[in-house]
Amino acid sequence: MSSLTHIPTPDGLAPGNGYSHVVQGEGKFAAISGQIALDADGEVVGVGDPDAQARQVFANLARCLEAAGATFADVVKLTFFVTDLAVMPALRTARDAHIDTGHPPAGTAVQVVSLVRPELLMEVEAFALLPSTD
Repeated sequence: MSSLTHIPTPDGLAPGNGYSHVVQGEGKFAAISGQIALDADGEVVGVGDPDAQARQVFANLARCLEAAGATFADVVKLTFFVTDLAVMPALRTARDAHIDTGHPPAGTAVQVVSLVRPELLMEVEAFALLPSTD
């Protein structure tokens, strides 16, 4: 795990709901493309089910992080794209099952008109900072 500093709530800001306003550190950067609720065969998991889609999205993120030599402990930023803010509780539950809620990454949530396929409810991208191998 890289050495990260979390600043959950800088002076003058309201606390975030499960995210830090600032995360900083040094190391090797990894950008994980937005992950959606597709299984290994490209089939949508959990059509109409935000909980199932959120679990699949975070399972896909975990696979991508592993491929980069990272874990969720290395994640410094998550960005949520949702077609309806009503799915945020499902995303937060899935997120909290994977991250250290005492030191959460920075985060952004954006409601969008649609995603790449109409049955998808959410997409999540991640930025991670791994220890330097120098």
